[in-house]
Amino acid sequence: MQLTAREDIEAPLDRVFAALSDFDSVERQALRRGLDVQRTSGPATGPAEGMTWHATFGFRGKSREADIQLAEFQPPERMVFDSVSGGLKVQMVLDVVALSRTRTRIGVTVEMMPTTLSARLLVQSLKLAKGGMDRRFRDRMKGLARDLERKLQANA
Repeated sequence: MQLTAREDIEAPLDRVFAALSDFDSVERQALRRGLDVQRTSGPATGPAEGMTWHATFGFRGKSREADIQLAEFQPPERMVFDSVSGGLKVQMVLDVVALSRTRTRIGVTVEMMPTTLSARLLVQSLKLAKGGMDRRFRDRMKGLARDLERKLQANA
């Protein structure tokens, strides 16, 4: 199952990518949203391929855990995160494209690949509600993009 969203931001490409790859800030945002995120490996100096995190979060009334790895890091245009939660593999691809010197498009693709029967049942139930999930995913991405845009314009 795949979810996609694209949002345009009124900010230069390099500043948008720098904000998206500021993992300290992203970790703090996740904590504010109720996720427990801990970096398990990676350089302290900045983002790099191979960084890993362990996350604990609530989903459908249960506590879940995920191991996340930054599988690909190509500044200033692409990041790929691979994660495993139970029998579900998830890959998130973040593409950042300059539309002009002051406008940038962020594209996010999330693909879920079940590896166990229970994960297949979960993905199948999500597929039944795909229309609503697509809308909520796009709305969440729109909100995150607006927050990022406000932050970047305030720091300009």
